[in-house]
Amino acid sequence: MIRINDETPNEVLQDVVKGNFVTDGFSKTGIVESVEISDDGLYKIYEFNLVTGRVISTKR
Repeated sequence: MIRINDETPNEVLQDVVKGNFVTDGFSKTGIVESVEISDDGLYKIYEFNLVTGRVISTKR
């Protein structure tokens, strides 16, 4: 299981793929259905869409 929070290294975030089991450490836990990475010029935004319909997101 991969824990996604503000302290998760960028290398770990980039290695998360469809099918990985992830958690935010609180209430969102599940299998990754898709990963979206966007860049707003200031931050790189990682969004992990889970099969449960929830989304875990973090900025770097």
